[in-house]
Amino acid sequence: MTALKEMKSDRRIEVAHPHILVMEDDLNVAKGLKMIMDEQGYDVDLEGTGSGALDAIGQYDYDLLMADLRLPDIDGMQVVKRLKETKPETEVIVITGYATSSLAVEAMKLGARDFIAKPFTEDQIRSAITAALKKDAQKQRVLKQGLDASYNTSIQKREVLKVLNRTTEDEKFWIRLMENSSEALKEYTLDSAAKAAIASGDLHWMHENIGELTQKQLMFIYKRLEREAW
Repeated sequence: MTALKEMKSDRRIEVAHPHILVMEDDLNVAKGLKMIMDEQGYDVDLEGTGSGALDAIGQYDYDLLMADLRLPDIDGMQVVKRLKETKPETEVIVITGYATSSLAVEAMKLGARDFIAKPFTEDQIRSAITAALKKDAQKQRVLKQGLDASYNTSIQKREVLKVLNRTTEDEKFWIRLMENSSEALKEYTLDSAAKAAIASGDLHWMHENIGELTQKQLMFIYKRLEREAW
């Protein structure tokens, strides 16, 4: 047990490489798995008990758990279940020397991505890890795209409100915006849709993307619509 603890990697504030936890009580197997993953550039932690793995999972975020099911303290399946309840985005590969079809089905139902029986080959391990982390990378890209979109929306809202608030305080800006909106909006970080909405007085776009506006903020929009009507 002590040997496994000593092999844990130093903590860093940000982990550049995929972070993997190996839950395996057989020190030789654990060392072998770590050696394979070290060669691939992964950041690997080892735990020889279920309770130790749960502690690690509670403290750190892992991209993947390599889980042996036969442990000296608790059933490894319980660890997998707890992980999937608290951090469902973490991928799981189950490794066991007591492979049965029913056990594999149970592991998959709990959310494990793969099930590998001992003895396994290095190629099997590499292939399973690559597949699991590829899926994780795809999820991260989707998440990042969503965050980027959300961030861009917040910027547009902030900039549009800046423009509308300025129209209530700066008469010269009001006139410039009314006469030449593209020139007046140069200093603001606005996409083409936001610029077009301000220039045309698009109330529908404003309500959908900015939300409720004050009467002062709406004054320019109303005047723009009146002008368009003429």
